[in-house]
Amino acid sequence: MSGPELPVEHAGEQAEEHLGERPGGAAARASSRAVAALVCGAVSVALVSLVALVPVPFAVESPGPVRDVLSGEGDARLISISGAQTYPTSGSLDLTTVRVSGGPGRQVDLGLQVRAWLDGGSTALPEAALFPPGASEEQVDASNAAAFLSSQQAAVVAALTELGYDVPVRVVVTGLAEGSGAAGVLREGDVITSVDGAPVEGATSLRDAVQAAAASGGGGAVVRVGVVRDGQRAGPETVEVPLGTGDDGSAVLGVLVREDADPPVDVQIAVDQIGGPSAGMVFALGVVDLLTPGEMTGGRTVAGTGTIDSAGRVGTIGGIQQKLLGARAAGATAFLAPAGNCGEVVGNVPEGLQVVAVSTLAEARAAVEAVGRGEAEGLPGCS
Repeated sequence: MSGPELPVEHAGEQAEEHLGERPGGAAARASSRAVAALVCGAVSVALVSLVALVPVPFAVESPGPVRDVLSGEGDARLISISGAQTYPTSGSLDLTTVRVSGGPGRQVDLGLQVRAWLDGGSTALPEAALFPPGASEEQVDASNAAAFLSSQQAAVVAALTELGYDVPVRVVVTGLAEGSGAAGVLREGDVITSVDGAPVEGATSLRDAVQAAAASGGGGAVVRVGVVRDGQRAGPETVEVPLGTGDDGSAVLGVLVREDADPPVDVQIAVDQIGGPSAGMVFALGVVDLLTPGEMTGGRTVAGTGTIDSAGRVGTIGGIQQKLLGARAAGATAFLAPAGNCGEVVGNVPEGLQVVAVSTLAEARAAVEAVGRGEAEGLPGCS
């Protein structure tokens, strides 16, 4: 007949006592504990190492390269202009960037994510906050490249318009949303000239006209869209398009568009390895500086970021905190930030950097000129 079972911890104590009765028991106990500690430590290190290599659905933002759009001479200059007189410049107009680790096809491991949380200059964000759901690596790269090219054209148009040139912009339909009111009514290649009589002079004015028409017509509004089709010379024809509703609840026409323009001055911008639209404002400032006498920066280093449309309106961007850090590390003392990003700027400005909030290219130009004259103290900041 077997005796009663002992609890596991009791059994362990008995075994330990039995070992203790033999000569050298203390040394044996110490040895066994050391071996156990080593084994546990090795297992822990292995587990941590394995976990650190596990891909996670996060992306990490950190300060990226900073480029002076005024740098270089001759063919090496980032902005080259022909068809108009250019003037010498000094100082720097720095565009700032964000380095993104992760995203579709580029997963980051947990170790990099943890380091981002511990590093005040980096931010770990869910992939969904930075990339469209389901987008492939190729689609993300293509989208960034397209946005960059579009931003360059808008920057040139905005800069030349700021300097008094007449630069007409055409809004061309490049795609139609399936099931939208525009499908079957508008066509790819159509040039949109008006919405309910309001002239369309760029992609932003198209959005504004659609929202205004929706506000006046209520839900389910039908708008009259002026279009020039197949290069017709008799003037635009008018078609009726029912408006739809976008994901954010705003009214949409249901079309994809691009802006076309034929500037009277040829401006070429050559920057590799940069995507997205956030350098638009700084490009525009660089064009203005090169086409105007005098040195806009006064020899100082001014950095900035912000999208720009062909009408010269400055829009918000992502990664503002990383761009502030990158600008200061590159020697900038003044930074132009979109006014719409001020909420993210407050509390994150590096020591020695003055942030100026701007909403238009004209405001940005005036701010750089004030910095160049040494009169930056009264410029509007973020608060």
